[in-house]
Amino acid sequence: MFTIDLLVRYIPMPISVQKKDETEAQALYQDILTKIKSSTPEIIELTCDKQEDKKMAILSDQITGVIISQRDGANTGSKVPGFFAALQEK
Repeated sequence: MFTIDLLVRYIPMPISVQKKDETEAQALYQDILTKIKSSTPEIIELTCDKQEDKKMAILSDQITGVIISQRDGANTGSKVPGFFAALQEK
């Protein structure tokens, strides 16, 4: 399972969706990056593979960061994916 976390202005916690397929997760990540870089704000609609009834729409100009990480069933312990985890590894 792959998790895509969005850091959104004025919201202290990331917004997350999960994707089962790595190709689909990478494509969504790249799509979000492209829309963030665009000078025209667009609505990004997201769905979650883990919670199928979970749907959201976010304006691209409100996203301040995007994180993609893989969550293994065996590795649900102490390592937290994201920006802070990368700093802890150094």
